[in-house]
Amino acid sequence: MSLSIVHSRAQIGVDAPAVTVEVHLANGLPSLTMVGLPEAAVKESKDRVRSAIINSGLQFPARRITLNLAPADLPKDGGRFDLAIALGILSASVQVPTLTLDDVECLGELALSGAVRAVRGVLPAALAARKAGRSLMVPRANAEEACLASGLKVIAVDHLLEAVAHFNGHTPVEPYVSNGLLYASKPYPDLNEVQGQLSAKRALLIAAAGAHNLLMLHINTPKIRFPEPIPPHQRLTKRNEGRANSDPVDGPAQADPAWPRWLSLQKFAGSCTGPA
Repeated sequence: MSLSIVHSRAQIGVDAPAVTVEVHLANGLPSLTMVGLPEAAVKESKDRVRSAIINSGLQFPARRITLNLAPADLPKDGGRFDLAIALGILSASVQVPTLTLDDVECLGELALSGAVRAVRGVLPAALAARKAGRSLMVPRANAEEACLASGLKVIAVDHLLEAVAHFNGHTPVEPYVSNGLLYASKPYPDLNEVQGQLSAKRALLIAAAGAHNLLMLHINTPKIRFPEPIPPHQRLTKRNEGRANSDPVDGPAQADPAWPRWLSLQKFAGSCTGPA
């Protein structure tokens, strides 16, 4: 069959709208045309996919290939569609059974060697795939994130050949079982310890979520606690205007894990204070 369909997901904020990768092989001069509002990184995927298929020992069809990323009015970006495009080409050229792709959604960027690299936004895609009743094939580096969607069948692969062997039934990949590493992170102080200061806490949350810089200027600026002790050589120092040297802040001579460091930023003041 010269037509194949593979399911994938785009990323728009925290949403993961469905994207259907349609591949058609026709007679004519060998070429690859991609339509469906792809951005630059998606257009470049045709070169990555061609090299990945050839370097994996598979056959890249010498025919006129048309790729459609539907819906056509939805912008697509990133390398998240590489795996789906490669499987679509292999399916259209009868190297992978088409029916085995119906109940699986695929995400992953391909290296030129055929290795499957991690992508962003896997959790929203996992939640959407679970809601659609399909399993999700992802790079092994994203498997833990995908498993956060409980009840979802996650298929983790490291290489394009591993995905091909799975769909051909030669070496089926067992569903990935989470090892809970994402839950083993070190606990850090949170903003629940700060009483009041709603505007300041909201500013901190927004800055942290978007990885933005933050400068707090106010006469009564709230004090911010560092999550970890500061080494002795990095202790805060007082800056006295007109003096070349700085005096160390009053406090323990050695770094004490039980001694919280506080930083007070005051408007029009050029000094830093020690523990509150």
